[in-house]
Amino acid sequence: MSDWEFVKDRTATQGAVWRSADGHLYKRTGGEDLRKEIEFQRLATGLGYPAPEIVDSGMEEGSYFAIERSLGTASLHDEAVTDARRTGAIGDEVISTAADVASRLLRAQATRPLSAAPWFETAAFAANVFEENPDLDIPRVHEAVKQALDRTAALPLVHGHLDYGLPNVLARGVIDWQHHGPVPLGYDVYPALDIVAFKGGGKGYSVHPAQRSAYTSTLDETTADLIGRPVSEHLGDFLLVKCFFFLALMRPLDPAQHDKHIKWQYRRALFTMGLDQYESSGTIDTDSFPTLAQFTDDYR
Repeated sequence: MSDWEFVKDRTATQGAVWRSADGHLYKRTGGEDLRKEIEFQRLATGLGYPAPEIVDSGMEEGSYFAIERSLGTASLHDEAVTDARRTGAIGDEVISTAADVASRLLRAQATRPLSAAPWFETAAFAANVFEENPDLDIPRVHEAVKQALDRTAALPLVHGHLDYGLPNVLARGVIDWQHHGPVPLGYDVYPALDIVAFKGGGKGYSVHPAQRSAYTSTLDETTADLIGRPVSEHLGDFLLVKCFFFLALMRPLDPAQHDKHIKWQYRRALFTMGLDQYESSGTIDTDSFPTLAQFTDDYR
């Protein structure tokens, strides 16, 4: 690894990320999950997905590796944080760039629709959520999920990112395809600004309603062109699944880990709020979510 600069360990899996000295390439190492990711990413770039091109891959020292071209060094999350520090708000340029990348992804996804297949369990990490939160494995929750799946059943099923959000989006494309899987068209991109609220307000920025509206309008123009109708009417369905996704893997193994326990309880509270709103209106208003700091003050 003498020719590569260590960047970080990979999250939720084995291996690490490295950067070449000139910054033009990234190298990732890992196990079987990386091999599957390499295979998918080659398929995705072949279909025109705005994903990094893999220029080399193989095995070394018993691990898989992939070398891909850099899409840049600053994600839209990084740019949003910089904006917030400078002006106190996320800049409109970040929103317009996010909408442009999302539209590019939508168009590429729509070129290769998939046959009908289960998708909720993978996208939601549902098995883990119910294992860690058995009190949520109840008819009420399953009925809401069934409603969301019934409502989205008419949407084309496509290859999805599953962990799409500003931290994985750069102006030139989308990185980190580790959790890829089938999803309804629009599932990746429509919630991208709303999921900022699930992070608890500790990232230094929030999205103004007018910015969210502008972003959604651009995506609706794209989906109307692709399938004859806008997909924003399904944002509530998508966000219900995100309530699961952000609760997965949150329960601390050690009860003494107080901060992690608080964060788990916080995500449980957001899950319950989202469920209540979805049942009553079919939508979820993430602007109504408390920040982690607000929740912690009330919890104590």
